[in-house]
Amino acid sequence: MRSLGQACLALHADSQSIHSMSSQNEMAELVAHIDGGSRGNPGPAAFAAVIKTVDGELVDEVSGFLGRATNNVAEYQALLAALDYALAHKCRRLRVLADSELLVHQINGVYKVRNQNLKPLYDRAKHLISRIEFFSIKHVYREENREADRLANRTMDAAGQARHGSFRDDSRARWREDA
Repeated sequence: MRSLGQACLALHADSQSIHSMSSQNEMAELVAHIDGGSRGNPGPAAFAAVIKTVDGELVDEVSGFLGRATNNVAEYQALLAALDYALAHKCRRLRVLADSELLVHQINGVYKVRNQNLKPLYDRAKHLISRIEFFSIKHVYREENREADRLANRTMDAAGQARHGSFRDDSRARWREDA
């Protein structure tokens, strides 16, 4: 039986789980606003990455529904999506902005990764980061990450409506399992 981290890695590797709007163009530098969310923690979860130029022009959006996962797993999946996108588009420089202090501090080496479900995600992220010429990740407040937050929530909402039709339309919505 695979751990949650391994299952999420397998899911992330499945290109059908990721929605993207752009072609395979080479880009010198990108900025990725990333977010992951879970309703229930663990519960229905999704990740999102809003990819922009350094001037703030929208380049692409990438998101995916993870099924049942924790918020921290969803945050890592958002980072992996941004890294995969950057590498697929031959981006040499990537700046990531995230509202997860845990993720940012773990990637920057301030905190150790103690959770065994996060360890394989962390290891994969560090491997992908090593393939990029310049990488930075910075913590931002939630207000500065609204687009990625909205995209992650829309992805969870769409998955919930497609599966159960059971989401309420407000920011405090919780997943309800249909019997």
